Amino acid sequence: MSGKRLLLQGNEALAEGSIKAGVRFFAGYPITPATEIAEYMARRLPEVGGTFIQMEDELASMGAVIGASLAGLKAMTASSGPGISLKQENIGLAAMMEVPCVVVDVMRVGPATGMATMPAQQDVMQARWGSHGDRPAIALVPSTVRECFDLAVKAVNLAERFVTPVLVLADAAVGHMREVIEVPAEVEARYRRQPADPPEAGNFLPYEAPPDGAPARPPFGAGYRWHAEGSTHNVYGDLAATDHAGADYLHNRLLRKVQAHAREITMFGERYLDDAEVAVISYGISARSAAAAVQRAREGGMRAGLLNLHTVWPFPAHLIDDLAGRVRALVVAELNAGQLCLEVQRAAAGRVPVHHIGRVDGLILAPAQILAWLQEVASRA
Repeated sequence: MSGKRLLLQGNEALAEGSIKAGVRFFAGYPITPATEIAEYMARRLPEVGGTFIQMEDELASMGAVIGASLAGLKAMTASSGPGISLKQENIGLAAMMEVPCVVVDVMRVGPATGMATMPAQQDVMQARWGSHGDRPAIALVPSTVRECFDLAVKAVNLAERFVTPVLVLADAAVGHMREVIEVPAEVEARYRRQPADPPEAGNFLPYEAPPDGAPARPPFGAGYRWHAEGSTHNVYGDLAATDHAGADYLHNRLLRKVQAHAREITMFGERYLDDAEVAVISYGISARSAAAAVQRAREGGMRAGLLNLHTVWPFPAHLIDDLAGRVRALVVAELNAGQLCLEVQRAAAGRVPVHHIGRVDGLILAPAQILAWLQEVASRA
């Protein structure tokens, strides 16, 4: 699979990218429209010395991923909306214990069973707030098969860098489309920090963090003694249920280690923003339609531009802040009732009108729909 041009499905590219980045353990449970990831992993992981396990349900899948990561493996799971809901408690546990792992959500129309085979972008807020408690959140969104591969690599590296769960929010349309991509022979692969001293030094503190906020994570069985503690804990990993100052430090450190590096994590694409008067903000499959709409608008004489977000969490408010100071209106195109639009409105802070165009019927936004909105917005701006 190295250094070749391949016709891959988005879900296959997500799996292959993660393998290239070093993932050697996958636990999952079948669910439309993400099952192809598990099927691909079941075939490919044994070829590279990895392990695939189909678990009894989504809860156990996430638990197995945490266990494999604690043992030192780069680990991954994949599901769709209902399965992600079931994984959320353990996603929060991984965030609290600072366990690196990757969770792919191939989004479909919901809630409940919804329209299991149809694309949506309705899990954006679930990716940020789905598990209880304040926790750090990193979520990446591909809009092409090539980006599925590249962002899978990036997700693994970010998980290892910040020792935290990282979500990839694909959608059924991007996950199931096929495109020819160049699969590189090698990719940059990061690995979690290891302790500076050997186990016999006896001075390893599992929750003592260096200035960048991410502690060392030696694998279980390597000789270091430490607790993977889900309750509020001190730097030793000991329960600290009544240490209010320690709790304040711990919870704020967990948030800070991601927020302080938000610009480093932020990835995006843009078209025609240098002179745009109206800008479309979009992501995933909707960004492809938005790109076509912006191109048609330009051909018709409208100064339109596109911001295609590949990172939605931490939310890149600085990009919106900059745009709001340069354009006359913003249009957010997404397959939901306005989830990311709320964040855009917050970041724009009332300086320019923010319009939303969405669908929740299982169909994607057509370029003509977005173009019609752009023309309407431009006439008012």
